Amino acid sequence: MSKKQKSETQVEVLQLLKSVLPKAVSDGRLAEKIYSACEKEISAKSRVEHFEKFCSRAELPDLNGESVSEVQRQFEESFGKGTVSIIPHPKKGAASVEVVVDNQVLEGVIKVGPAANGEADEEQEFKPKYVPFPISLPADPELVWVLGRGENLTTDEAAILLSKAQEDFWASKQGQKLLRDRVERSFPEFISRVPSKLLSEIGLKRHYKEPEAVKQLKLPRAR
Repeated sequence: MSKKQKSETQVEVLQLLKSVLPKAVSDGRLAEKIYSACEKEISAKSRVEHFEKFCSRAELPDLNGESVSEVQRQFEESFGKGTVSIIPHPKKGAASVEVVVDNQVLEGVIKVGPAANGEADEEQEFKPKYVPFPISLPADPELVWVLGRGENLTTDEAAILLSKAQEDFWASKQGQKLLRDRVERSFPEFISRVPSKLLSEIGLKRHYKEPEAVKQLKLPRAR
């Protein structure tokens, strides 16, 4: 299954849960807990897939300090600064990678040499174009952020993915550090600080110039 198909399936599952749980579970708080647990599990699996793909595509020409530092910088751009540990193994011609995100430990190996092309077919599949995705918040509908979304996503699907990305960002080490530094947990702070790769992985883009009807975003409840 391609990455696009997996993303679409995850969105469909979350939408189905949001629709079915209130009917199947009379306790609203319990239904919300079940939905939140499923959302976190899906996020965790997506994070593992993203990490494994990142390892397979990482370019490590040699095990010199400069090369290792460059790879670490690339990982930190995607997973957050201070979350990545890379250890070179000269005898094996490889480096081990460990990333800690939201209490989840991800471990992988990067071999010295050109990145693997095992997923070349997936890379060659059609990539949807971006279309405008302007959003506003209920508290200030006149303030509009003009984002971009893959044309294969509806505005509702894009909104769900964006809310999920916010949860993941603030739960990450990077997000937790910002909160400790008294950065407000708000959408403006999120959209200005979230790594562009985190958005592009789910088919979203930080900026888009062409206008479209505004989508009002429902923010996740503070915990």
